[in-house]
Amino acid sequence: MNTGSGKADGDSLPAGGIAIVVGSSGGIGSALHGRLSAQSRFSAVLGLGRGSSPPLDLTDEASIAAAARHAGALGADVRLVIDASGILQGEGLTPEKSWRDLDIAQMTRAFAVNAIGPALLMKHFLPLLPRQGRSVFATLSARVGSIGDNRLGGWYSYRASKAALNQFMRTAAIELGRRQPAALCVALHPGTVATSLSAPFVKAGLDVQTPEQAAERLLDTIEHLPPGSSGGFFDHRGNPVPW
Repeated sequence: MNTGSGKADGDSLPAGGIAIVVGSSGGIGSALHGRLSAQSRFSAVLGLGRGSSPPLDLTDEASIAAAARHAGALGADVRLVIDASGILQGEGLTPEKSWRDLDIAQMTRAFAVNAIGPALLMKHFLPLLPRQGRSVFATLSARVGSIGDNRLGGWYSYRASKAALNQFMRTAAIELGRRQPAALCVALHPGTVATSLSAPFVKAGLDVQTPEQAAERLLDTIEHLPPGSSGGFFDHRGNPVPW
């Protein structure tokens, strides 16, 4: 869990760097972008998505590469990258209740956005993290992507694509550690948030956060990630999530 106090200055993100939010037009992404923009720590906060300039489409690697080149040319160290992308329903997707509902087009779309796209973000953005000093790449996963925590079944494509994302992140973290030992690469579970993604599935009794509350908790978790946490999976309160 987050301890809050006792964090050494050397474990904080150095001032003057660039923060990047991918998926900044979404509910959580927009809140993250707003909170980061209000901080004096960063020299620039870059929001990226299909409607940004430059545009970034997770299903188009060329756009991801171009956005990374743009970020790398801004003249300051990239200290924080948050991938706030993801798809659960809409755009032809509906969470499956049974294996009878499995559909190749829906599965392909889920993996393209929830796993392959973020993996390509790692490919092009992790090399931008500086070799010296703390930096963080965080991707929003989901507790339902945990194999060990799966007790209800269903939601095949979403669960499996987020589990794949976790493996991509874990593997990339190992490679990143060899190149940039102070850099962290982690998966974060934001909890249930009042956004268009989760609205059809919110049930009474759930701890539903506003996007602003979720952003605050996620940034607090990122701030207090201890050294050695790279490759980990944490919830919005800083607690480890089982694989």
